[in-house]
Amino acid sequence: METAHKLRNAKLGPRVVAALKKRYFDAWYFDDPAQAADKVVSLIPKDHIVSWGGSMTIVGLGIQERLAREGFSLIDRDKARNFEERVELMRKALLCDTFLCSANAISEDGQLVNIDNYGNRVAAMIFGPKQVIVVAGINKVVKSVEDAMVRAKTIAAPTNTQRFPDIPVPCNKTGSCANCATQDTVCNYFVTIRLCKPAGRIKVILVGENLGL
Repeated sequence: METAHKLRNAKLGPRVVAALKKRYFDAWYFDDPAQAADKVVSLIPKDHIVSWGGSMTIVGLGIQERLAREGFSLIDRDKARNFEERVELMRKALLCDTFLCSANAISEDGQLVNIDNYGNRVAAMIFGPKQVIVVAGINKVVKSVEDAMVRAKTIAAPTNTQRFPDIPVPCNKTGSCANCATQDTVCNYFVTIRLCKPAGRIKVILVGENLGL
């Protein structure tokens, strides 16, 4: 079964990368997560100030720790002493040089779909940082942009909410999206990136394994 998955991923991954390139993203496919992490670091000039959005993929690959060890200048919101300071670091991240994140879903024709709580992640993806590096597991790939929105709403968002059990939203109790409209919902900003402008600013690294949520 594992071999079948790898064979499928090795066929699908490069095809999605080709679709991303047609939409003016820089894009690469790697079977090995370690090689993907190496590629991320290689894309960041040593003089860049680096920050990131919330991403279990970036954390899981150990990229933040590696950048810290290698002496990169970082804007790390997790070092904030309180919520106000955290928000201020999130604002500063909008003008960093390199912004790291993942995607909630990627369509086979090369479009990125994300749902955000405060909007800081999608805002940085759209404008501000000199470059954005998106790292995503093959599990984020779905057939169409419509399927990508469904994945973001019904899989990524309810799963991500489980990391914060105190948030009083329906999906934290049921595990299923209720399309809620409470002040506590984390599904506030829905963004589809159809094309990359300027060309190459957003770089997508697709990994042939299940990563993130």
